[in-house]
Amino acid sequence: MAYNKTQSEASDDLIEGFKSESYQRYQGSKLSARFNAFSYYALTKSMDSHNLGRGRGGVVAALNSIKAKTLALSMEGDILFPPYEQEFIASHIPDAHVKLILSDYGHDGFLLEFEQLTEAISHFLTKEQVVMSNE
Repeated sequence: MAYNKTQSEASDDLIEGFKSESYQRYQGSKLSARFNAFSYYALTKSMDSHNLGRGRGGVVAALNSIKAKTLALSMEGDILFPPYEQEFIASHIPDAHVKLILSDYGHDGFLLEFEQLTEAISHFLTKEQVVMSNE
């Protein structure tokens, strides 16, 4: 959503010189200046090949075995880690909670919505401390 707001053109008649073109070039330059391409490849390969259920009887069995107090945070509009995946995770971890953070920034909301994230995490930790002290 935020990308559409900041990168939309005033005219549909443009055929070059798009705002998004310069934005992508700028972001690409920043990324390549601070991040080695081979590191990026390794990171994306590890994300793509990660399988929590491998060697654990499947994903559901692996999630069911988690005993830690769990808060699955989800960012509205996140296409890298979509909310439905976080809901799936939380639904299969015993007593887990899921919190959707409202944001116009998709996945980047994890970098920008610090007030909502702080509130969600603080609430979760405070709630868990009360439960633990009552056990």
